[in-house]
Amino acid sequence: MNSYAEVVVLVEGRTEKIFVAEILAPYLAGKGVFITPIVISKSGQKGGDVRFSRVKNDIGLHLKQRHDTYLTMCIDFYGIKNDWPGLADAKQQATPSGKAATINSATQEKVTELYGGNDARRRFIPYVAMHEFEALLFSGPEKLAEALHVSCSKINKILTECGEPENIDDSPETAPSKRLARLSARFSKTSTGIAIAKAIGLAGIRKSCHVFNGWLTTLENLEGSSNG
Repeated sequence: MNSYAEVVVLVEGRTEKIFVAEILAPYLAGKGVFITPIVISKSGQKGGDVRFSRVKNDIGLHLKQRHDTYLTMCIDFYGIKNDWPGLADAKQQATPSGKAATINSATQEKVTELYGGNDARRRFIPYVAMHEFEALLFSGPEKLAEALHVSCSKINKILTECGEPENIDDSPETAPSKRLARLSARFSKTSTGIAIAKAIGLAGIRKSCHVFNGWLTTLENLEGSSNG
């Protein structure tokens, strides 16, 4: 058995790619898990347009390329298209964990149906973020407020209203990214967002974001990884 595991992660765009490369990858490397982010693609386009009919092609491509790697994904629940397996049922769930469990399970079943011959049930690890990358930044209210130059009470008010970062919903008016844009014109997902995530640190994010923590726990405990 190898003493390490290799993982390809399909991501929506540049910010998620940087987050994986600069924050997740160094941490996971210490666990013997080597992760490579790749932006989902189609002819002439990268990122956006997150519909299953498109993403499934990338999933199939990477499952078929090498049989000694794992494949995961980091896709936002917010903005996901209606053809995604389990989406309608997930929207009926009351909690972030319930939504994630429903849509991830349905995604796993569909991918296994499509690519079961490529050991998809073992090698594919679905992760649909609740409700988008920006939610993770609410894990550190003080760091977020400092970066945006706003009162921490404004951040805490949102958390009190929603209960937890991953419960900040997917409405076009109240999604995490929309709330951040209203708080400050300074916010830029790729630059400010990554800087805030680094300032909070993975431990802080994991403590507040249980769906994200569950995904990262699965990755760091992959077969062949070294947890010493």
